[in-house]
Amino acid sequence: MLTNAKGSELLTILGVLDPASQAAGTSTTGWISVANHHGLMASIQSGALGASATLDAKFQKALDSSGTNAKDITGKSITQLTQAASGSNRQVLINVKPEELDTVNGFGFVRLSVTVGVAASITSAQLIGVNPRYAPADSLNQAAVAQVV
Repeated sequence: MLTNAKGSELLTILGVLDPASQAAGTSTTGWISVANHHGLMASIQSGALGASATLDAKFQKALDSSGTNAKDITGKSITQLTQAASGSNRQVLINVKPEELDTVNGFGFVRLSVTVGVAASITSAQLIGVNPRYAPADSLNQAAVAQVV
């Protein structure tokens, strides 16, 4: 890792779940190839959780960008946040490395899945590429990244 590198040269925004009042149900990012980064990280934020609400998040893996043979990645899910246990206004990080995906059997794509249970809740999340393999990370940002300063 370069010690004089900018953070934006080391971290890529690959997918997001924009801040919103998410109804009970599941939201996911698109499927992202793991080929361009040495690691991936999900950053999940809870705002105000609704009455008795729950929040779960996990990484899933697939064979391609269409989600073929999608399945959860073992050990890559958060401990559920709950409204009753002060789960509002919290942040959670999940790290995954490409070698944890079973690339030998062709699993080379991931997505982030965030599920709100019981009541609508304020959430947001980012799927971040860490330490790019071939180029500065800011050249790999998703199209919605409006500025890098």
